[in-house]
Amino acid sequence: MPLEGEYEPSTSARTRDQVELYERTGGREGNLQVPTMLPVVIITCPGAQTGKIRKWPVMRVEHDGKYAVVASKGGAPDHPAWYYNLKAHPDEVVLQDGPEPFDGTARVLSGEEREEWWRRAVEAYAPYAEYQTKTDRLIPVFLVERRD
Repeated sequence: MPLEGEYEPSTSARTRDQVELYERTGGREGNLQVPTMLPVVIITCPGAQTGKIRKWPVMRVEHDGKYAVVASKGGAPDHPAWYYNLKAHPDEVVLQDGPEPFDGTARVLSGEEREEWWRRAVEAYAPYAEYQTKTDRLIPVFLVERRD
């Protein structure tokens, strides 16, 4: 089910336009990250501070119907803003990979499970490995799973 509430588009025109195109075409367009041309999925979640509905594209890292969402921010010293949204609202997540979005839950991974998903993430998007070398923080990896 779609999340209820006021949608607040991203302040980034690129993000806002990509989400709109992806949703309007059911993922047939807007489904690649520029300039790598690798696939993305769309995450929807209430904002941590405002509660308004936020949407953003992330690299597609899927295995057995589950998705890793990597809070890399290009190796910056701080987490991306959306990290706090998922932490605050882990049970109010919608993930869209193609035409049909699904309700999900998100949790931050640790230990061996994180390492397994980190390897999958680097296989899907090699720059993640370089991003980790640029920062002192351990880049968080969320796992988004379908909610029953």
